[in-house]
Amino acid sequence: MLQIQQISYLHRGNLGVQNISFSLQANQHLAIIGPSGCGKSTLLKCIYGLFDLHQGSIHFKAERVLGPAYNLVPGHPQMKYLAQYDNVMPYTSVSENIKEHLSRQHPEENERRCLELLRVIGLEEFAHTQVKNLSGGQRQRVALAQVLAKAPQLLLLDEPFNFIDNFKKNTLRRSIFNYLKKEKIACIFATHDRDDMLAFADEVLVLEKGKTIAQGNPKTLFENPKSKAVAALFYEVNELPASWFNEALKGSFLVYPFELEWHRQKQKNGVAVQVEQSFYQGTHFLNQARYQDEIIFFETPKQLQTGEKGWLELKDDLLESRLI
Repeated sequence: MLQIQQISYLHRGNLGVQNISFSLQANQHLAIIGPSGCGKSTLLKCIYGLFDLHQGSIHFKAERVLGPAYNLVPGHPQMKYLAQYDNVMPYTSVSENIKEHLSRQHPEENERRCLELLRVIGLEEFAHTQVKNLSGGQRQRVALAQVLAKAPQLLLLDEPFNFIDNFKKNTLRRSIFNYLKKEKIACIFATHDRDDMLAFADEVLVLEKGKTIAQGNPKTLFENPKSKAVAALFYEVNELPASWFNEALKGSFLVYPFELEWHRQKQKNGVAVQVEQSFYQGTHFLNQARYQDEIIFFETPKQLQTGEKGWLELKDDLLESRLI
């Protein structure tokens, strides 16, 4: 469906994206993740056709996607792009905002689709409320319904849940991504939220300073990160000398806090640590401890006391698969 081949674009002379290549199949969902300023938004705009590439090519269904130098109205007609900030009509109702983007030739079908989209974004009770009276997060949901109303073949989302309240976010993203799969709409979404990526992406593209540093299935990237930069996007991570746990090994390895086990008694292959802080995380405690000059994070079901001493060992034999 979509072919990205060695594209590069410098945004106003500054870092944009460099030599990025990937493909997207019909109905596939791709997450673009990376630190702020890594090029996520720029890449989405390049795909949509808002920028003229300095190098490479983009093809959508074998048709080349060209930028504003070749199009009076930039943006591919079979794609829809939703930026981080909404562009809704504040003095009309939520329903009117959605219906504005539906065909006027089939009023009964319009009504059905409008109700369906109101359910998808969770704003049924606000159908007749003027948009100016909504919160920022609610307006963002209306903007999302507007682009869905156009029935795009490819949807490009830039931090789509950034302004959504946490208590609503989980329900909303399940609803949105289930709808996209049901309607067979391919999606590329930029995010900084690991929950978006792990639960709803078929493929992940990791960017750093405008370049691809990792790409693959989210489960594979999470379980076998190739660098600390990649692992840190998923979860808190420790980079520790491998010799601490196996004297025969050189270099360092990556380990998540939940992969370390706390003991109060000395362990054969463990390291002695002293607890510095214990942070409540709801289902567990995240503890900060020190061994020699290194800070180590690990999890326990119960709170540990500052100054408490103990031993950490690996829950599984992860050393060789996590060596970097």
